[in-house]
Amino acid sequence: MYDSDKRKLLSVLSHGAIFFSATVLSVGLPIAILFLSEDPVVKGNARESLNFHLNLYLYAILFGLLTFVLIGFPLLLILGVASWILPIIAIVKVLSNPTLIYRYPFLFRLV
Repeated sequence: MYDSDKRKLLSVLSHGAIFFSATVLSVGLPIAILFLSEDPVVKGNARESLNFHLNLYLYAILFGLLTFVLIGFPLLLILGVASWILPIIAIVKVLSNPTLIYRYPFLFRLV
């Protein structure tokens, strides 16, 4: 019904967009995939990637504010590590099971 290779590619691009740094492309790629794809699995992965981006920005602002009371530095370090490890896990999971909508742990799902 849906092309498995295309599904894998678009899902990996959605989750891997975080590695484009804080550029507009980082958030724009999952948004574009969400609106252009008709595959429900790809849309789910793009939506989850957007939620991950939004949560990272929210946590970064919160933890940045907490640096004034010196508790934010370790939290920012943990956030930095999580921003690399969690998308890698998502990419591996999506590649191994193309029908999977990977759900990141500890997220507020806003989208």
